Amino acid sequence: MPGNRVALEQQLHGYNLDMRNSLLGGLTEREFLARYWHKRPLLIRNAVLQFKDLLTPRRLRELAGREEVETRLVQHTIGGKAGPRWTLRHGPFAPADFSRLPATRWTLLAQGLNLHLPAAATLLSRFAFIPHARLDDVMASFAVRGGGVGPHFDSYDVFLLQGQGRRRWRVSRQRRRTLVAGAPLKILADFRPHREWILEAGDMLYLPPGYAHEGTALVPCMTYSIGFRAPSAQELAEHFLAWLQDHLRLGGRYADPGLKPQKHPAEIGAAMLSQMQALLARLRWSQRDTRRFFGEYLSTPKASIFFSTPPRPL
Repeated sequence: MPGNRVALEQQLHGYNLDMRNSLLGGLTEREFLARYWHKRPLLIRNAVLQFKDLLTPRRLRELAGREEVETRLVQHTIGGKAGPRWTLRHGPFAPADFSRLPATRWTLLAQGLNLHLPAAATLLSRFAFIPHARLDDVMASFAVRGGGVGPHFDSYDVFLLQGQGRRRWRVSRQRRRTLVAGAPLKILADFRPHREWILEAGDMLYLPPGYAHEGTALVPCMTYSIGFRAPSAQELAEHFLAWLQDHLRLGGRYADPGLKPQKHPAEIGAAMLSQMQALLARLRWSQRDTRRFFGEYLSTPKASIFFSTPPRPL
């Protein structure tokens, strides 16, 4: 009976403690965050009992034909001494693009599935024990036998939920990050896995940032990646300075009433530099400024997202 109750709740997309514990392999949210989040991988068998795919491969191909859906098609062939050769194409795709594909070694990926499918948005809400500002999107990946995007590492946390079919995941703690030269993807040149698992429908693998990993479809399969945004310090600084440019108000202006005749007019003298530095030294921002910036930055949709005007004004 308990199993039937949980399955029914999942079908209804319920949201309660039992489901969240099932999603985390019996761990409470606090236990998961303390033991695994940002620390080490976690394999969760039957994370979602009787899991049903959010969409079919055919429906995914249809979405890949739409301009507003961010999609990629990755193929690789087994070469000679040079090793696998990789190709990457961006959508939208026409039906003929798929009819010309081989029977093995290709993958179709669609970002932002939660923006187009209510079921994907519901799946994303299952991870709401993590701040919304950290949630990124749900990506769907359909791969035929042998398909994958190669060994790589991510700079963010990710949950990999298996749909139909089976996929083998190999992971590594390696620190070496040398990439394959000339490849259209960031593929590790020297991948040395230390663990591997085969995931089936409903199984889920959590990976913290920096763990090298490779997923390979053993049969045609669907995988859903729940990713979390983690902006770099450089990215934050660049966006904040751009924001500050639009909100900063500094009074005053450069002036030199005590200017002396210049022996070398092309020289930027010490007095001029000193006054310029004094003007810039007045540059300040407050905690209120940073709070406002982060609120706007962390809630701004991606560039590809737009909102339709509602039929009736809100």
